[in-house]
Amino acid sequence: MRTWDLALPVDRDDAAPVVAQLAQAISSHIAAGRLRPGERLPGSRDLSRIVRVHRNTVVAAYAELAAEGWVDTSPSRGTFVSREIPAALRSRAAARGAHAVRAPGYPIEPGPAPRARLPRSPGALVLGGGVPDLRLVPIAALARAYRRALRRPAILDYGEPAGEERLRAAIGAMLGSTRGLDPDPARLLVTRGSQLALTLAARALVRPGDVVAVEALGYRSAWEAFRAAGARLVPVPVDESGLRVDALEALTRREKIRALHLTPHHQYPTTATLPAGRRLALLRLAAAERIAIVEDDYDGDFHYDGRPVLPLASNDPAGVVIYVGTFSKVLAPALRVGYVHAPAEVVSRLAEHRRYVDGQGDRVMELALAELLEDGEVQQHVWRMRRAYAARRDALAAELRETFGDALRFEVPAGGMALWCLTAPDVDVDRWAAAACERGVVFEPGSEFAFDGAPRAALRVGFARLAEQELREGVRRMAAALPAALAGARSGRPASRPTARPRRT
Repeated sequence: MRTWDLALPVDRDDAAPVVAQLAQAISSHIAAGRLRPGERLPGSRDLSRIVRVHRNTVVAAYAELAAEGWVDTSPSRGTFVSREIPAALRSRAAARGAHAVRAPGYPIEPGPAPRARLPRSPGALVLGGGVPDLRLVPIAALARAYRRALRRPAILDYGEPAGEERLRAAIGAMLGSTRGLDPDPARLLVTRGSQLALTLAARALVRPGDVVAVEALGYRSAWEAFRAAGARLVPVPVDESGLRVDALEALTRREKIRALHLTPHHQYPTTATLPAGRRLALLRLAAAERIAIVEDDYDGDFHYDGRPVLPLASNDPAGVVIYVGTFSKVLAPALRVGYVHAPAEVVSRLAEHRRYVDGQGDRVMELALAELLEDGEVQQHVWRMRRAYAARRDALAAELRETFGDALRFEVPAGGMALWCLTAPDVDVDRWAAAACERGVVFEPGSEFAFDGAPRAALRVGFARLAEQELREGVRRMAAALPAALAGARSGRPASRPTARPRRT
């Protein structure tokens, strides 16, 4: 692999000989780890061109480094960083400042607490609830559209922070048809995924100290976006029907609520759909209290049973809803395309914030995606995914019931990409998740979604990412890990109720 030119400053006004300067610069790179043991150095001819010195100067510098033990030279192969550098040399280099800086020389505020991630073994089956099956993405069609977009040199220039108008028009047509929203492109902002959309909404809405209500079981990344903007978060309970609007109303009598983040279509993580009565009550409350509702419709394209439920934004005469959507679940997370639908004045404000946060999106990708939407390729892909995911949902539900019986209780959701399962009280779900990870299967314990981070007798199991046979194998591995999570197994007593059923043969 061709390497970059090595930065080796030489000061001809310095009293030190150029050979010594060059040798010291190279040894500093080696001591700091920027040149690794065994790495090949540029040839003397190339380095003399880079540094603009005579080749004999480079030869002399290499000879000095070789004599000290920094490099090894071979007339036929070249010059390489020594694999065994004497400790005395490293100490000498450190004394003159040739070391890598590991910590800042100034105070910095702590960031969000990092989430603990269980180590995943190679080949692990990931039953995550928010990732599509990337093997089914229409790669060929996307590649063709991307190449066609690149044939327009102007697309590589700076663009508008609101996104390509052609894509906004295509998204508007999609939302008008499938979500009942106003298709006007002026009401749309294209973002790099829904997380940037949430971040921009937080920056536009929140002043330091403002109260933002969130679902008590919910999406941690959204919470952190609002926290970073200075919000004080207050959790609102959820039940089997989603957000408790009565609890939110009671909260408004104690606090001035600036905004609410919620997932009403398939509540994250419980998958509950907010019923019509609560939707109307929430919209009335938000209009009366002037609360901005950030409606996060992260998987709205995947509804399998009955008629799809329209978003809150489709019935919003007061203009209180900021609707956030994404193509990460429809196509792939790496494409980084999300969007915001809101009143035009709000979109304009978000675009100004975006100008200073991100500048603009990937214009080439936006143009390619616009073409796929216009040609119907995305629509056909969504229809294919709905059929596949509905079958996988049913297969996973049947397998969980067959394997665990009453140890897991769940309702099969009408849509979404995961099942929310409740466990018996004597199952340590976090311990089960850790044991399952060791056996090569990953699922999400309820504590990952809890506002207080406390353990929950619940877990989230995704079905979209894996084929039916892989789901069955994943459940088998979950069952094998379950005994390690039982209260009886930890205390030495016989295990109580929740044991996996023997598989039928």
